[in-house]
Amino acid sequence: MQVHRAIENLPRFHNAVVTIGTFDGVHMGHRQVIESLKEEAKAVGGETVIITFHPHPRKVVSSAILGIRLINTLDEKIELLDRLGIDHLVVVPFTEAFANQPAEDYIRDFLVKRFNPHTIIIGYDHRFGRDRLGDYRLLEKLAEKYRYQLKEIPKHLLDNISISSTNIREALLHNDIATADKLLGYEFFFEGEVVDGDKLGRKLGYPTANLKILDDEKITPSNGIYAVYAEVKGEKSDIKRETAMSPPVITSHSRLKGMMSIGFRPTVDGKKRVIEVNIFNFNEDIYGQLLRVYVKKYLREEIKFNSLDELVKQIDQDKIESLKVL
Repeated sequence: MQVHRAIENLPRFHNAVVTIGTFDGVHMGHRQVIESLKEEAKAVGGETVIITFHPHPRKVVSSAILGIRLINTLDEKIELLDRLGIDHLVVVPFTEAFANQPAEDYIRDFLVKRFNPHTIIIGYDHRFGRDRLGDYRLLEKLAEKYRYQLKEIPKHLLDNISISSTNIREALLHNDIATADKLLGYEFFFEGEVVDGDKLGRKLGYPTANLKILDDEKITPSNGIYAVYAEVKGEKSDIKRETAMSPPVITSHSRLKGMMSIGFRPTVDGKKRVIEVNIFNFNEDIYGQLLRVYVKKYLREEIKFNSLDELVKQIDQDKIESLKVL
């Protein structure tokens, strides 16, 4: 898959079959749209093109942005779409100027001029342009003039996509990892940079990797103890994230078994929410590196213990339960 971030330097697409959306989660509902995209492109001997936006359009056009939580970061979305065999992903910088262009200008100057689409596959409720006045009917009206075909994503599929995205977020916030994974079609994961902590875990016999989430909009599970797999992904600065023609290239270790604590560590009077991962039978120095965490199962809630000895006994049991899961 080729990733394009500069819309002024797009290649000349051949019989481009185009769809547009945020594709947050790249979940099972999205995959039905993507399969239709691929089938249509195959039928006309064309290329599949997904147009997505960064940052999320709600951050630009909505005043209610503080609570935005995304299932995927942009890099995760790129990786997931690449797995599905898309030819081109175009990441459009979403700005106020872009959002406020007249709807017909958006069609003429953006969709037609930049992509020369053979076919546009879009939902009936898709809105674009100044005051969101552009819609499916306007695209339909101008289809003959600009010589593209237009195909509608069925309402029931769009409803399913919206419901699934909401249910995935709700499941993650209510410890229901199994439901989230079923709707996603893959294991939920997130990444963080390994940073210095207070090294209390090491004193207790359970050294932990303290994670700093680099994207504040990325959703993480609710507080509690989890069984997890982890992958060490190399130095943060070594990861190729800005390549125009390919998805991120990431080298990683094999999956490692572990357990994770998310919360305020009430036994030691923690003052801030932390994410800590204890990787079993692992003693490498990974400070400054990225750790990818695959969340497998919620084990229990955070508990305040009367002593560190009681805490260690519970952690011993958590490890036993994690190994049963893993």
